[in-house]
Amino acid sequence: MSFIDVIKAKAAANKKTIVLPESEDVRTYKAAEQVLREGFANIIIVGSEEEVGKFSGDYDISGAVIVDPKTCDKTPAYIDKLVELRQKKGMTKEQATEILLNQYLYYAVMMVKMGDADGMVSGACHSTADTLRPSLQILKTKPGTKLVSSFFLMNVPDCEFGNNGTFVFSDCGLNQNPTAEELAAIAKSSADSYKALTGDEPRVAMLSYSTFGSAKHDDVTKVQEATKIAKEANPELMLDGEMQLDAAIVPSVGEFKAPGSPVAGHANTLIFPNLDAGNIGYKLVQRLAKAEAYGPMCQGIAKPVNDLSRGCSAEDIVGVVAITAVQSQMED
Repeated sequence: MSFIDVIKAKAAANKKTIVLPESEDVRTYKAAEQVLREGFANIIIVGSEEEVGKFSGDYDISGAVIVDPKTCDKTPAYIDKLVELRQKKGMTKEQATEILLNQYLYYAVMMVKMGDADGMVSGACHSTADTLRPSLQILKTKPGTKLVSSFFLMNVPDCEFGNNGTFVFSDCGLNQNPTAEELAAIAKSSADSYKALTGDEPRVAMLSYSTFGSAKHDDVTKVQEATKIAKEANPELMLDGEMQLDAAIVPSVGEFKAPGSPVAGHANTLIFPNLDAGNIGYKLVQRLAKAEAYGPMCQGIAKPVNDLSRGCSAEDIVGVVAITAVQSQMED
């Protein structure tokens, strides 16, 4: 059984409802059909009958709930709640009405806020900013979370490294150039995400082009400081750095370059020093190693909301729906 099949089985054991707001994209319907056929989540699609009819084609989405904001009887309550949440920012009822009737991502997030859906998946045809903006405005950050960040769940076929080829890569989609303090927060959130989704203990590597001071530069110093902060804040966590990628995941290299490290050679949670490195890194592994790359998944938001790469396939959406459903179970 593949890793994503294990996630689907977990999702099916306690079925949750995931809302998909991108009713103008055929990938939404192809993914919805597969999710419903496999039976691991309930699906809501936000859109008008005309839009759904135009884009759904021959896909069987008869098991999905179609919600048209213009006719749904819950829309007035959503409008009132959005005004309440954003009144300090000057939100009026007229503005809230305009937003919720025309911006389906906002409507979907309100469904999550009001408990009518357990999580949202978006991003096939919207930017990360478009997905996160309503989430942060309406759902806010999770209590105790210092920073919202993102991660990719990577599953590399026929791979001896990590957890049989399963890794968390972070942050690959959101924070451009995190400070040492922010890197430390990303490391903690990513470790929590890894454990929650895999059930295994995270081994966190703070990545750099330097291993334990082999190079000198401000960029290296930042990762060293982040490692120190993360260790002090989370002494129970298996975390080490700074280290090069090969030292992090290849046992023989880790033993040579970082002897005595509890992480070197066995890392399964990889923290990249900036967004350039993270985004390039996950796409290299995805394209050259034929890895399954699910994400960018969001961590630190009060309810499960997850982003997609705009280059995603329908199969990618299916995987992210399954992961979002499992994340939703953790809210129980």
